[in-house]
Amino acid sequence: MTVDPATPFAYALPMTHAQDDTGPSQPGQLHAAEFIPLMAAMQALTAMSIDAMLPSLGQIGRDLNVANPNDVQFVITAIFAGMIIGGLVGGPMSDSSGRKAAIYCGLGSYILGSLIALTAVSFPMLLAGRLLQGFGASIPSVVSIALLRDLYVGRAMARVMSFSMSVFILVPIVAPIIGQAVLLMGGWRLIFAMFVAIAALVTLWFGIRQPETLAREKRVPFEAGRLLAATREVLTNRSAMGFSIASGILFGAFLGYLSSSQQIFQETYALGRAFPFYFASLAAAIGLAMFLNGTLVMRLGMRKLTNFALTAIAGLAIICLPLVLATAGKPPLWALMIYLWCTFLCVGFLFGNLNAMSIQSLGHIAGVAAALINSLRFAVGMPLGVLIGRAYDGTVSPLVAGFAVLASIALVITKWAERREAALGPARP
Repeated sequence: MTVDPATPFAYALPMTHAQDDTGPSQPGQLHAAEFIPLMAAMQALTAMSIDAMLPSLGQIGRDLNVANPNDVQFVITAIFAGMIIGGLVGGPMSDSSGRKAAIYCGLGSYILGSLIALTAVSFPMLLAGRLLQGFGASIPSVVSIALLRDLYVGRAMARVMSFSMSVFILVPIVAPIIGQAVLLMGGWRLIFAMFVAIAALVTLWFGIRQPETLAREKRVPFEAGRLLAATREVLTNRSAMGFSIASGILFGAFLGYLSSSQQIFQETYALGRAFPFYFASLAAAIGLAMFLNGTLVMRLGMRKLTNFALTAIAGLAIICLPLVLATAGKPPLWALMIYLWCTFLCVGFLFGNLNAMSIQSLGHIAGVAAALINSLRFAVGMPLGVLIGRAYDGTVSPLVAGFAVLASIALVITKWAERREAALGPARP
């Protein structure tokens, strides 16, 4: 159930001016019916690479002789470590060398990382492959949005983006089920072989069918000074930093769930092969919220939705904690599922809105700022997610407590950032 914070917050340059508002701005480009699935396929690599692996974590730990069962969670978190670097590299690379060259670099790195993991003879070797997978997957995820903005403007861009995200939302629901099926057919190495095949097909499809969208005369040489100046501005912008850190803290709680979900469902609740279906039902809650957010945000605004969702997540966890403690950390499965479903419904409202709020005051450096803030989010969330995941003790107590504490902190930081915005007198989102 991977929410890819890089996707709605991708590296983006100012849009080119199209002749109309209904189709691509450059002649000879792919029709939307083919362009949308291609973009969705590139954006979905990260979610597929994480969620399809979850059913295999126990088997990986046994085959590679991982002494501490909680260490196997690094198979999940390592890919996010790679994304921290890839998110920073992808945008500037695509500006200087073109969209296609950057995406080739990302897909090539992803395939190489998958091959390393496929042939791993030790756990550190597997983690090295996952790190490279994350680096590679983040580049096409980020650059595909810049490519989209090269071709579409206005309502046409919003329409294509919406359809692309609709396809992307389906991946976290089906990926664990696919991973479970492949695991039963040939073991965890076959899952990495599947990743190689998918990435190779996407590379071939992209290479043959998608023309370059950034003309040579529009390319911008990489300048360290530009990146440093943007970094300074982002770090000194209270609202951008506040909303970004809040998003990172929330991501940490979510990553804690993602890291320990296989152990919770397959070990604590002994669900065995049914685990992917329970996981998929919770992923559907996030997908539903992302779908509803497009309508509700226009009526209620980003701030109201964000404050409500964060308050609800913290409140649900605090209410649930006495039941968790009274049952020695193992509440009835039905109660846990209701709690998690309501929590992830709220999570689905948060990432997109926090992303938009954090970049809102940095429109003049949107591209570089987006890459920086996205990497900051992962840098903040990763250690928190690792802390929650490694605290797994056969119960759900660390997870529920993590959501209670981190959602409360994120809410306080969001309020702090909002007060800064109010003091500066921006337009109310």
